[in-house]
Formats: sequence, structure tokens, C-alpha cells
Amino acid sequence: MTSVVIVAAGRGTRMGPGVDKLFLPLKGIPVVVHCWRRFDASPGIDDIVLVVRDGWQESFHELARIHQLRKPFRLVAGGAERQDSVANGIAALKPDTEWVAIHDGARPLITEAALARCLEAARQYGAAVAAQRAVDTIKEAAADGTISRHLNRNLLWTVQTPQCFHVPIIRKAMAAVKAAGQQVTDDTAACEFIGQPVRLVECPEPNLKVTAPGDLPLLESLVG
Repeated sequence: MTSVVIVAAGRGTRMGPGVDKLFLPLKGIPVVVHCWRRFDASPGIDDIVLVVRDGWQESFHELARIHQLRKPFRLVAGGAERQDSVANGIAALKPDTEWVAIHDGARPLITEAALARCLEAARQYGAAVAAQRAVDTIKEAAADGTISRHLNRNLLWTVQTPQCFHVPIIRKAMAAVKAAGQQVTDDTAACEFIGQPVRLVECPEPNLKVTAPGDLPLLESLVG
């Protein structure tokens, strides 16, 4: 079985106070529903786990009803940090789940082709992540805000989601960072912590994440 964990428990502080980016409308439909629909329609996904803020479960059930989302899903309460939310989602996977894709609920543009490439790479290497090559010149900054080092962009990638794993691998990785008291900002970092190689999967399709109000007009022009 292949499942997806959609992480939809964040507060999106860069959007400003009182704004929940996951419920902002894109063409009249909440951002998170666009994301959810992609996996609901995907032939590669058997089961959906949504990690949501505690107290918002009824709102997500209502979204599923209104937008006629049919694939089996479960709602899990989020944790204090993203890695805690992911760990809660992984813990809720069905016992026969062998592969999992972890995806940000604020990335509504994920394509079936990108998901399929990431899952295929995970099946070959154990762990894989959607990524794009860096196209801008990248500099490392010193503490005073001046340039300290020029980085070779030919070796640099920006990583996104989905991040796909053999379930035993990501469970081992998340347990290891928790036991060590480590904080990680994405799931591949947990794999790096245990020495698990992660395959970069080039996904040139737009896969933007809603992080600031200025992202919405561009997403409006891209979302189907």
C-alpha cells in the first residue's frame, strides 16, 4: 500500500496574524483542497492521512463532503513542530503501508507526473524528494550581512515536497532525531541524520508553496 501524509497543521505566520493560508481561496477553492484533490485523484495513492490542527477536524470533514473527496482518509492532530506533525502522521499509517509520500498542504500544484517520479525513485533508493536545480547565483552570508562565500550553484538544489520514503526508513529516521533532541525542517534531513541516502528527483513543473500574500496571484494563474 502507498499512502500520503498531507501536513496541514501549520499556522503560516508569514501570512500575517489571523490568516490561515490553507483556507485562502484559489479560484474560489481553499488551497488545501487543491492539494488534497491531487492525491484523491492519484492512481498511485491508496490512502490519505491529513495532519491538522487539533479542533479543526470537523472543518476538514466538511471540506471532504463539499468537494466530494472520495478516497479513504484519516485526520490526525498536529504536533508542536513540523517534525512532530509528520511523526504523528506516520504513526497513523495502516500496518500494510509500505511507501509514503509526505507533502505540504500549502503546495497545491503538485502534478501526478512529479508524484510518480518521486515514488519510483523512493522504490529504487529508499528515499527521494522533489527538487529543482538552483538557477540564481547563491552566496553565503556572514553575521554582519556581507557576503562570506560564493557557492557553486551547479551543486545546489532547492527541495520541495513530496518527499517519499520506504516506511521503515522514515520511521527509523524520525525516531532517531527525536531521541537525539534534533530539530529538522524537512523529512530528508532526518534521513541524512541516520546516513540514509536521499535521491534528488528533478521536477521542473511549478510546485510553489503558499508562504506570503504575494504568492497568491501567481498561484491563481497556475492552478488548474
